[in-house]
Amino acid sequence: MAASDKQLDAMRANPKGNWRMEQLESIAAATGITVRKPGGSHAVFSYPGHFRHVTVPARKPIKPRYIREFVAFIDEIRE
Repeated sequence: MAASDKQLDAMRANPKGNWRMEQLESIAAATGITVRKPGGSHAVFSYPGHFRHVTVPARKPIKPRYIREFVAFIDEIRE
């Protein structure tokens, strides 16, 4: 199991954890997801050819709602 898979499983188990934007970006890079930071206050995760994208505020800590949305997005991509 890759390190990104372990982090993703940890996010799935504990979305309230103290997650950082760097961790989300690392998982996204391992999955082939592109990251845009248009204004600096948010990061937009998108996948080529996929109609949906996920926007996550770059504030600390990242709220559990955004972690759950990010995990669901990764799961959609991997299906």
